[in-house]
Amino acid sequence: MIDVSEEPSNLINRREYRKRYREFVAKHSDKIEELMKIPFENKVSWGTIIERNAEKFPENIAIKFEDKQLTYKKFNEWVNRYAHYFMSLDLKNSDIVEVMMRNRIEILLVFSAIAKIGAIASMINSDLREKSLIHSINLTSGKIIIIDEKCFEAFNNVKSNLNLTTDQILLFSPDKGLIQCPEGYIDLSEAVKGFPANNPPTTEKVKNSDPLAYIFTSGTTGLPKASTLIHHRMVGGSYLFGHFLTEITPDDTVYEPLPFFHSNALTNGWAAAFANGAALAISRKFSVTRFWDEVRKFNATSFNYIGEVCRYLMNQPPKPDDADNPVRAIFGNGLRPEIWKDFKKRFGITRVGEFYGASETPSVFANLLNFNNTVGYCSAPYVIVKFDADEEKPIRGENGFMQRVRPGEIGLLLFDRKDKKVFVGYTDKKATETKLFRNVFKQGDVWFNTGDLMRDQGCNHAQFVDRLGDTFRWKGHNISTTEVEEVLNVFEQVSMSTVYGVKIPGTDGRAGMAAILSRTKIEDFDFKGLANYLENNLPTYAVPIFLRFKIDISTTSTMKFKKSDLKKEGFDIETYKDPFYVLLPSESEYKPLTMDIYENIQNHKYKF
Repeated sequence: MIDVSEEPSNLINRREYRKRYREFVAKHSDKIEELMKIPFENKVSWGTIIERNAEKFPENIAIKFEDKQLTYKKFNEWVNRYAHYFMSLDLKNSDIVEVMMRNRIEILLVFSAIAKIGAIASMINSDLREKSLIHSINLTSGKIIIIDEKCFEAFNNVKSNLNLTTDQILLFSPDKGLIQCPEGYIDLSEAVKGFPANNPPTTEKVKNSDPLAYIFTSGTTGLPKASTLIHHRMVGGSYLFGHFLTEITPDDTVYEPLPFFHSNALTNGWAAAFANGAALAISRKFSVTRFWDEVRKFNATSFNYIGEVCRYLMNQPPKPDDADNPVRAIFGNGLRPEIWKDFKKRFGITRVGEFYGASETPSVFANLLNFNNTVGYCSAPYVIVKFDADEEKPIRGENGFMQRVRPGEIGLLLFDRKDKKVFVGYTDKKATETKLFRNVFKQGDVWFNTGDLMRDQGCNHAQFVDRLGDTFRWKGHNISTTEVEEVLNVFEQVSMSTVYGVKIPGTDGRAGMAAILSRTKIEDFDFKGLANYLENNLPTYAVPIFLRFKIDISTTSTMKFKKSDLKKEGFDIETYKDPFYVLLPSESEYKPLTMDIYENIQNHKYKF
């Protein structure tokens, strides 16, 4: 069972909660009422949000990117040109378009045009390579495939292994012009130019409940799964993040450094900016050295984060002008309690809109009342149940039912599945079923298993503690241990492996570690070859940082590896004498984990 002997931290003060709750409802009653009036089946969609803003805020800046800007009027007109062109290719409602693009204006135009037609954008993770990339593209086979210039090489490397047909249309989206439009592709930037800029007739036919996009997540096992993002989630995100969490106005600018193939950037950052006619400033890629320069350049008053962003910013040497920035509010998920207050103080942040949720979760927590060290409040039915970490399963009592934790205690978070419309699930029904618990508190009930440990803080608030099972989070990504194991076990010198996440001091999430049963002696093991093999077959963030060579690995009665002990032991070479190896930052070969390296890791000398 989870250790709850530690003094419960950050319980919500009931008196302060009631006070802030009353103030929040009074301040936002109009927007709450407006949101509640949007029926689930109505025709308020992402496309109508864009068209509404073009009418209401025509000359407001909608997008800032590098040295380019687009007003809401111009943005909508370009979206319409793309939409009319896609319709000329016979794209219709519910058709799939596979989008493999990096952050720039064009990905927003493409996404919005697809939304106006009622088609579905399958947002391919542009960091994927080889097996994962092949799987993801084949999983959501599209009528149209759009490839960014910067993604062409990765796509072309796997093209021969894709289930492509002669009916599929390949579109190429140029960027810097370093690659000419390849043979067999249509230059999208040229193709759209002659099409009309008026709103397409399809927008008003799209329902709030219609699928908008497929977002790829590792879930808890296996290769990436495509979770369904519906228009309701994007529209709701504009209210939650734009109005309630950050109180965005038309004079604000939201800075978005995260990739748009993740729901965080889509339903949080972008949706927040477009909620009330604010500008969205986008960065090609998060850079800790350029971050505050870009924030100041764009005069951004808020930004969207994941925990790693805040950690990287905190790890930079303090500067006298750290608090001299225009940001008043930030919103995202993963800001850890140990740096929460220091981060706010150092950078002059007054509001933290922390939330908890994912593409596939049926509801969210949100820090609407601006408390410290919490993922916030949840109005949907949920429960935190007692969990046995050794057995990796919830504890059931003598009556066969699960047991709730007390305030201050830690357990597994479950969401009620009474309203099936709220949880759309994955494209794979079997994958969806694996996320459900049945007969939790009574016969016949069904609950969604988040796979996350939370601390019950009382007053419908919770604090994120950890992710468990066969997924861990590193560099802002959910890493599927099964996927990494499948790749690792193919390497000829590996007999068997089990992968899990371990904590590195001074970092967010957990770094990948693999316990390995080797076919060869340690002195004969090809460590450089293994590093090269993993780099070529896994996204960079999924390559294990640590290796631990074992003579045997304990298993449960169902032949599953017992990872709980391995996770606790981490890479502690002072206590455990197995051979440990590490892949240090900027190095291309695993090397022995010596005491000097171990101490440097403990003292934050390496920037993982």
